[in-house]
Amino acid sequence: MFYKILLSLLCFLGLSNAAVDIKKLETFKAQFTQIIESSSGKTIEYKGDVFIKNTGKILWKYKTPIEKNVYILNNFAIIDEPELEQAIYTQLQNEINIIKLLQSAKEIEKNKYLTNIDNTDYIIEVSNETSKISKISYKDKLENSVEINFENSIENKEINDSVFKFSAPDYYDIIRK
Repeated sequence: MFYKILLSLLCFLGLSNAAVDIKKLETFKAQFTQIIESSSGKTIEYKGDVFIKNTGKILWKYKTPIEKNVYILNNFAIIDEPELEQAIYTQLQNEINIIKLLQSAKEIEKNKYLTNIDNTDYIIEVSNETSKISKISYKDKLENSVEINFENSIENKEINDSVFKFSAPDYYDIIRK
């Protein structure tokens, strides 16, 4: 379930940025807070940083409650779990085409956009003050409410490709799926 949520978030982040100005968005970097609330009312909160390049490179750096790094390059993902000393290498079922996803978002009211990926509706909100993506919300396939809030976002500034490179330490267990 975690990986489905993560994949949806990655796709959706791409969508949300393009909805504001798809033709000009080349990079996106921000701090995020992801809140997941189950249908029974249980809540978990993740915090970290996200980096995206329009070349298909994405990195989600989860800092709390556990450290985890998720690297995406088009249809390939690496999940680095330092606390478990393991890395999971996996081929994704579909390539993450951020530009195509971004183009599908439609404005539904001022500073609010809607898009649908795999039968899930995503709401993208843009800040009135900064004109940058401020929030993404949706219900996942398990009826969990998911909200991702972005702060200190930076758009169209150079992100060095070294940010997206991962080399597993020798002592890591490598899992291939």
